[in-house]
Amino acid sequence: MSTTERPRILVVGGGYVGLYAARRILKKMRYSEATVTVVDPRSYMTYQPFLPEAAAGSISPRHVVVPLRRVLPRAEVLTGRVTEIDQDRKVAMVAPLVGDAYEIPFDYLIVALGAVSRTFPIPGLAENGIGMKGVEEAIGLRNHVLEQLDKADSTTDEAIRRKALTFVFVGGGFAGAETIGEVEDLARDATKYYPSISREDMRFVLVDVADRILPEVGPKLGEWGREHLAARGIEIHLGTSLKSCVDGHVVLSNDLEMDAGTLVWTAGVKPNPVLARYGLPLGPRGHVDVDPTLQVKGTGHIWAAGDNAQVPNLVKGEGDWCPPNAQHALRQAKVLGDNVISAMRGFPQKQYKHANKGAVAGLGLRKGVAMIRLGKLNIRLRGRLAWYMHRTYHGMAVPTWNRKIRVFADWTLGLFLKREVVSLGAMENPREEFYEAARPPVAASAGRAPAPRDAKSPAGGERKKADAKVG
Repeated sequence: MSTTERPRILVVGGGYVGLYAARRILKKMRYSEATVTVVDPRSYMTYQPFLPEAAAGSISPRHVVVPLRRVLPRAEVLTGRVTEIDQDRKVAMVAPLVGDAYEIPFDYLIVALGAVSRTFPIPGLAENGIGMKGVEEAIGLRNHVLEQLDKADSTTDEAIRRKALTFVFVGGGFAGAETIGEVEDLARDATKYYPSISREDMRFVLVDVADRILPEVGPKLGEWGREHLAARGIEIHLGTSLKSCVDGHVVLSNDLEMDAGTLVWTAGVKPNPVLARYGLPLGPRGHVDVDPTLQVKGTGHIWAAGDNAQVPNLVKGEGDWCPPNAQHALRQAKVLGDNVISAMRGFPQKQYKHANKGAVAGLGLRKGVAMIRLGKLNIRLRGRLAWYMHRTYHGMAVPTWNRKIRVFADWTLGLFLKREVVSLGAMENPREEFYEAARPPVAASAGRAPAPRDAKSPAGGERKKADAKVG
């Protein structure tokens, strides 16, 4: 970390809001006007709408993430967590990946921590659930699904086989519906290479506590999406919640029980819990309470936006808040960046006001739904045309032309080349084979020693990743 005598704009979080706000500020301000410092546990931003396609292998995982240092060459990028903020002294406590924590002063602060998965104290969920908030989880889900097919193909035990081929997804919003659609496509394609497995042998189950799926696109398209998924053999249980999943034994509130080798949890998000340690005014659900200018209420030098902020929706009127989606986050980030520059220069700030332009969702290859708002006109699309709309919109929305070109190249190659269905599950514990070869013979004769906890093993690194997400 470099030191500077210039004013410092500290950006806590390198996701949608953090990245786009920092880019906006760097673009608008003079070179020596201030120092922009971005702190995040990861050195990259994840474009989350592409996670279902990354899980299905339609996009390379490397093309779903945007390196912060490459996109923000004029900013300081610190890989760590901001654990505390002292507003009176204007300092933040930064805990790096290694080494002791240290203080960093700031003059202006942007809180852009985003959200984490919203979970409940359901027995077995922490041990068996797979989230879909990061690219690591998307890669892990892909490897896991293909490993289940490997297990089923290599065993003669019918109970083990049935469990391996049962996939349960909890949450029927965009994340859940898109993920189950993409993963079902992946598994269906993969059966071509498993002579003993057919699509009829697999069981896909979608569970949601609400009475419909895809609420973001409205009831008509949501019903079409439900019918479409059901026609593909996916069981859908609405008005239903998960009661327990101990040892993979799934119990639903409608008394349905099954053994499942895969449980994917996409039942909503919540603001990052670390916000409670920052001393900021919070709303009833834990979001930072901000004015329409995105400035934190009661402060003159702190702004917040995106999933961790309670932003007034001026289009719908008093008492309504902007939904936590990428469409609002990207636009809020630009207004926030402009307002920080205005505050630095003593100019008035502008309010954030944006009417929802609609929503698009992919449900697998050449399948999707889209609701586009043009003024007072709502255009509803479904099937192949909606899928093209989905890919076009998100292909152009992903940051930097470098990533846009790579993503479109992946899609173009996918038109001519078959989907890869190889599992790289050994990546979760890459040192295990070397450890077995290198450990002392005495330990080998005494019995099998425990495998090392690798940086990516569930017992070691995944817990650190979870901590990093919270902090």
